[in-house]
Amino acid sequence: MTTQHLLRAVVFDWAGTVVDHGSLAPMGAFVEAFQEFGVAISIEEARGPMGMAKRQHIAALMALPRISTAWARQHGHAPTEADIDTVYDVFVPKNRAVAARFSDVIPGVADVVATLRAHGLKIGSTTGYTRDIMAEILPGAAAHGFAPDCLVCTGDTPDGRPTPFMLWKALTELGVYPPWLSVKVDDTEVGIAEGINAGAWTVGVSVTGNVFGHTLAETQAMAPELFRTKRAEAAAKLSAAGAHYVVNGVADLLPVIAVIEGRLRRGERP
Repeated sequence: MTTQHLLRAVVFDWAGTVVDHGSLAPMGAFVEAFQEFGVAISIEEARGPMGMAKRQHIAALMALPRISTAWARQHGHAPTEADIDTVYDVFVPKNRAVAARFSDVIPGVADVVATLRAHGLKIGSTTGYTRDIMAEILPGAAAHGFAPDCLVCTGDTPDGRPTPFMLWKALTELGVYPPWLSVKVDDTEVGIAEGINAGAWTVGVSVTGNVFGHTLAETQAMAPELFRTKRAEAAAKLSAAGAHYVVNGVADLLPVIAVIEGRLRRGERP
């Protein structure tokens, strides 16, 4: 049943937003890739640039003073563009090898997406993954209830996040305009920036995502005080990035969609 909603589309990020609770798939791959070149990086360092295209992510890690110094100590020179390419070439097959194991859809996502579609909204997606990595994720996600109307990957546009190009491409493929009739949902700061720069409403996802950084089982077992502290820290980072709203996960999205719809009906814009 199609209703008279003003909103026309919701565009989701993938890892940490709709699949891979805690956005864990790339973490070990980053650590292992750098380790092959004699440079140790931590999971916390690896998480910092999450949401970027993966080559840009590696470049951002290389630019960190501690990692740059460690690289120079190991290799006799500061990291170069060629070094970034070399680490990226090692990273991609590692990430591809584990991607399918992290394709489980986060609880609540399938039901929310079904409700959005029942109200006439289109479902888009953008990701910092390449298409060959997404080929490992798509079948598992579809089997668990998430199959978007469009997918825009790293390499499909001139640049990735935080530029708006991937989101604009998704909206073009969905036939949605102007961008403020869409909502971007993401668990990373650069993903929120993508939505802001595109002119869309943005919703940050805190508990299921990269900033929080834990599996569903770890999250459920967490002491209440620690959970509240980590959730507040994640929400604060996403709010500081410009998110109009922050929710624990996509399962909590529908009330926010209703609020945004009301604001549109009052003539408000992001």
